[in-house]
Amino acid sequence: MDPQATLTTFMGLVPRELEKTIYNALVEEHPLPIHKNIHGMDLAPTNIALSLAEAQLVNADMREFRLKEALEPIKNDYDFIIIDCPPSLGILSNISLVASDYILVPIETHFKALEGSNELLKTVARVKSKINRDLKVAGFVPTKYDSRNSHDTRALGTIQEILSQVGKVFPPVVRSTAFTDASEQRIPLAMHAPKHPAVAVFEELALSIESLE
Repeated sequence: MDPQATLTTFMGLVPRELEKTIYNALVEEHPLPIHKNIHGMDLAPTNIALSLAEAQLVNADMREFRLKEALEPIKNDYDFIIIDCPPSLGILSNISLVASDYILVPIETHFKALEGSNELLKTVARVKSKINRDLKVAGFVPTKYDSRNSHDTRALGTIQEILSQVGKVFPPVVRSTAFTDASEQRIPLAMHAPKHPAVAVFEELALSIESLE
């Protein structure tokens, strides 16, 4: 659901070459285009065309439910469907929240990111109160953490103190060039560097998500 299509690129697809994307499902109400078995996962990709959807959906009928309806025919085919949201709180994020059971929030370990999370939580509360009463917070994942940086350490402490009142705060994901290297190779970190410390954090995160009801 991110027009920047970072995940689509990371999964080995070329966004500009795609004939059908999530854009077509949301705006034209076509079936979701599913690319099968990429690193053991299926992907509904996107590209920059999705940026047009923000304006085109403004006056669309039942716009809040467009993604939820697109997922309906295939939702029972999967144990988990992960929606990668854009880093903004526009229509695309809003309809993603409407279609979701849980929200998992990555948050960088600096104070500006913490301030931004307040606006996100307000949006979540608004969606929960009016459209999706079953929406829950699965937790927060501190990212880009460097324990040698006192600012990161203070920010992490504040994140743990404040956001733990809302949901689980997972162990931090350390800042590392290994993520860039894995992205360049277009493979998950667990395949690129299976012994990297962050892999253990992701395994804990996965187990926690699997236990959700």
